[in-house]
Amino acid sequence: MKQLKTAFGVVLLLILVSNIWTISKWNESRGVYDDICYLRQAHLFQRFGASGLDTNVTRDDDRYMPRKLQEIHFPDPGDPARWPCHTFTAALNKVVLQYPPGTGFVLALFPAGFQVISLYVTASIAIFGFGLLALARATTRSSVALAGVFGIVALYMMINPSKASYSVAPTMVVCALAGFLTVRLFASAGAHRILLAAMVGLLIGVSVNLRLPNLFLSAGYAAFFLIAFLRARNMGTFWQGLAFGIAFLIGMAPTLIANAINAGSPFSTTYAGIDAVPPELDASVLLQYMRDGQFPLLLIAIAWVAALWRSGGHVATRQVVAVVALNLVINLIFFMTHPVFTPYYVIPIIMQSLWTLLFATLDHWAPKLADEFGLPQKASA
Repeated sequence: MKQLKTAFGVVLLLILVSNIWTISKWNESRGVYDDICYLRQAHLFQRFGASGLDTNVTRDDDRYMPRKLQEIHFPDPGDPARWPCHTFTAALNKVVLQYPPGTGFVLALFPAGFQVISLYVTASIAIFGFGLLALARATTRSSVALAGVFGIVALYMMINPSKASYSVAPTMVVCALAGFLTVRLFASAGAHRILLAAMVGLLIGVSVNLRLPNLFLSAGYAAFFLIAFLRARNMGTFWQGLAFGIAFLIGMAPTLIANAINAGSPFSTTYAGIDAVPPELDASVLLQYMRDGQFPLLLIAIAWVAALWRSGGHVATRQVVAVVALNLVINLIFFMTHPVFTPYYVIPIIMQSLWTLLFATLDHWAPKLADEFGLPQKASA
C-alpha cells in the first residue's frame, strides 16, 4: 500500500507541475470582462488599502479601467456608464463594481502583472496538498485508489473549469478545507464541536466574499443545525448553530461593508440586470446543465450520498451525509431556477460535497464499502 500511495503522490506531483507550466503561459488580458473587473478591485486594494472596498468609478483617476478595456478593444472605454460588471446605484448616485471584494483582495496579494498566474499556482498547490492529505488518511488499497483518482480530477479542474472565472480558484481551496473540517466537526463533541462549527461557518462566510452565490454553501449547515435543535431542544445543538451563524456573518463582513459603501445598505445588492431577477424554472437552463461536464460530477455526488447513507454507520457519518444532501438540494434549487448558465456555477457546491464525502469515506467507511463492493481491504505495506 505504501508503494501505491507513493505512485499516486508522484502522479499528483506531475499533474501539479503540468498545471503550473500551463498556468505560467496565461495572459491576464484574454478579453473576458469579469477578469478585468476583478483586476480593477485588486488595483483599488493595492492603491488604497482597505479603502479599496469603495469601487466608485470616480476613484479611477489613474485610468486603470480604460487602459484595461483598451487592451481588449472595448468600444468607448472612457465612458464609465458603459463599463462591464458595473452598475448604477441610484440611492448613492454612483457607478460601482458589482462583485464582492474577496477575489480582488486575493489577487491584490500578488504583484501587478503576475496576479492571475500567482493566484492559480497557489490554489493548485493547495489542492495538491489536500490530495496528499487524502492519500495519507487512506488505509486500504481501495481507499488509496479513491483518494488518488479524486486528487487527479481535482487538480485537473484547477485548469478547467476553474480558469473560466478568477473567483473559482480560491473557492476550490475553500471547498476542500470546508469538506475536511466538516468531517472533523461531526466526529467531535462538546466545546471542540462548537469551535469547529464556528470554523466551518467562518470559512464559508469568507467564501461569500469570493463569489456571492457561495452564500448558499452554508444552506445545508443552517438547515441541519435548525432541524437538530428543533429535534433535540438542548443547549449543545443551540450553541453549535449559533457559533456557525455568528462566524458565518463575521466571515462575510467584508461583503456587507462593501455593500453598505457601494449600494447604501449591507443587505442591498450591487448586482443588476439578469443576475438580480426572481427565480424561475427554465427548461433551456436545465438542458444546458445536463449537457455540461458539471452534470456527471453532480450524479457522482448524489450516488455517493446514497451509498454512504445506505451503508449505515455511526451517527457522525449520517450527520455528514445529511448536511451534504441538504446542501446539494438547496443549491440545486437555486441554480436550476437562476436564468443564467455557466460551466462553473455549480462546481463549488459539487466540490464541497465531494471533498466532504471523500474525507468521510476515508475516515469511517472505506473498509465497509470495500467489502460491500468486493474490493480488497487489506494490503501489506
